[in-house]
Amino acid sequence: MNTPSILRDIVLSKTSELLQQKSLVPLNELKKSIVAQQPPLNFMQALMGNTVSLIAEVKKASPSRGLLCPDFNPVFLASTYSDNGASAISVLTDPRFQGELDHIVQIKESGLVRTTPILRKDFIFDPYQVYEARANGADAILLIAAILSEKQMSDLKTLAESLGMNCLIEIHDKAELEFVLDVGVEIVGINNRDLRTFTTDLKVTEDLAPLIPDGKIIVSESGISNYSHIERISRLGVNAVLVGEALVTSADVSGAIKTLMGQDAPTVDP
Repeated sequence: MNTPSILRDIVLSKTSELLQQKSLVPLNELKKSIVAQQPPLNFMQALMGNTVSLIAEVKKASPSRGLLCPDFNPVFLASTYSDNGASAISVLTDPRFQGELDHIVQIKESGLVRTTPILRKDFIFDPYQVYEARANGADAILLIAAILSEKQMSDLKTLAESLGMNCLIEIHDKAELEFVLDVGVEIVGINNRDLRTFTTDLKVTEDLAPLIPDGKIIVSESGISNYSHIERISRLGVNAVLVGEALVTSADVSGAIKTLMGQDAPTVDP
């Protein structure tokens, strides 16, 4: 794929970070840790409801906006999400977002989200990262079309599935959609954010969702902050939304979820 410069820079940085991590935790140790893990939860099945599902994101910061959640507590956020109806939880583990894999470990070890699957959201391009995700308790991983070749995508997806994990495969344009359909994607994530400019536009979902064949799970990501956005994309056959900033920046996370999903809308007598 034609990788945008910001993603190319991140991949270069992560490549050197991975070399260090591989020397600290060899692959055979990760494989031993996987054996000790509970079987992964079914991320795809969690998104198959009759209404738009919520993938709520545990996110401390972003490169574009800086610190989002000064009182960041991954376990509190995850348990609040789960208690208030989130179908799945996305955990950012990349250091550029002040994320780390240990956030998944903390959430899993807390025992507060036993039935809510966790997605590792990161810039994954190396098989080591897939093993690493499962060894630390992730139930699913994100794969970004813009940073992967067709062979990389296919190989990483096959590996993840062999470990019992689902893959959320992210696209931003028609060319990337055609690419991932050739790989046999089941869950398509449409990122409304242009990673070249960091601008967001729900029209990206409006343009791409109708092109996705029936039977695929469609997730709209980024730029979703209120119930009108949910209503707008639900008409397109979108199965789920991935929301982070609108939740982690709220002083009342549970209330923010209810407002976002329209659960606090007044009932109208017929």
